[in-house]
Amino acid sequence: MITHVKFITVPVQDQERALDFYTEKLGFTVITDQPFDGAQRWIELRVPKAETRVVLFTSDANRDRIGTFMDAVFATDDVPAAYETLKARGVEFDGPPEEQPWGTYVMMRDSEGNRFCLSESKG
Repeated sequence: MITHVKFITVPVQDQERALDFYTEKLGFTVITDQPFDGAQRWIELRVPKAETRVVLFTSDANRDRIGTFMDAVFATDDVPAAYETLKARGVEFDGPPEEQPWGTYVMMRDSEGNRFCLSESKG
């Protein structure tokens, strides 16, 4: 029945700043960028090699979620290498990668202060 997660929505204060972050620093590509209402655009991004998309949009009900922890985890095959590459591009991290019994991870922040986990794609 359910085949995949279509998209996650990331609450953002400044859509243009967030768009630059997700395309220039994380390497996502724009699928859709069109007017939504008088105040925002519907910006939908593709994550490389994934079906799940990221939408940079904030409903009025979710404005208080901007800059908080996101219940979404981005995956990579090599956390330390991704950490070094993204750090060099200006991505902020809460600290260096950590190894746990279940795998290696690191916490990162987007341009809006939202916190995401970057974890191994293994397993």
